[in-house]
Amino acid sequence: MSLPARWNDLNARVISAAVMITVGVIVLWAGGMIFAAALWIIGGAMVWELSRMLGGDAWAPGMGVIAGLALAVAWALPVWLALPGLVFVAGFGAWQLAERRILFGIYAACILLACYTAILLRVDAGLAWILWVICVVVSVDVAGYFAGRAIGGPKFWPAISPKKTWSGTAAGWVAGAVMGLGFGLYLGIGAQLMVLSALVAVTGQAGDIWESWIKRRAGVKDSSNLIPGHGGVLDRFDAMLGAMLLVGALWLVGMLPGIL
Repeated sequence: MSLPARWNDLNARVISAAVMITVGVIVLWAGGMIFAAALWIIGGAMVWELSRMLGGDAWAPGMGVIAGLALAVAWALPVWLALPGLVFVAGFGAWQLAERRILFGIYAACILLACYTAILLRVDAGLAWILWVICVVVSVDVAGYFAGRAIGGPKFWPAISPKKTWSGTAAGWVAGAVMGLGFGLYLGIGAQLMVLSALVAVTGQAGDIWESWIKRRAGVKDSSNLIPGHGGVLDRFDAMLGAMLLVGALWLVGMLPGIL
């Protein structure tokens, strides 16, 4: 691959990223209902994209709306009711499909549970904690993107994600750990958060690979074309799903240091 070809999507990615960062900063800073509503929309959009990819074109808009509404209702419920309720909604959506029902149900449940975790993390734990997860995931993505294109080398899993290299993957782990150390020092937790951040980096990459596998099975390049240079909403937030699921599980069992 020639040097220009390696970087030919950089402009679109940078512009889209700048817009997303600007909107994201405003929403994150506002918190509360504004942040929650943004996650309802994002969650609904991701379920809509998933429905389209797995053959539910006719049902996709309705499922996207139902998913967003489910997140809104879940926010008003206690956790012990919200979690099974979101899983039920994912199962209901799976029942509407003619095929790939199990895949849809599992992945849709992951989308809804991850979005729900993000809302609770911002509202209940505070701005620093949601920023920790976001910064770890973004640092992994950025380090992997630039290291993979600058260094190259053996592919990580060419059958599923042909662009990912071992150099980019390893750079992502390092970047996530370093970002975690910075937040750990800021929050007074230290190296504990560095270790957890490395795990978050791995699960974030797993979320990215899982979505790539689904796209391979569906025969599509992107989940949609809503975000120039990044594909769809699911393409942009797939790694965040994996990271949030791990953070939510650790938080649920009391293994996040510094959060009650």
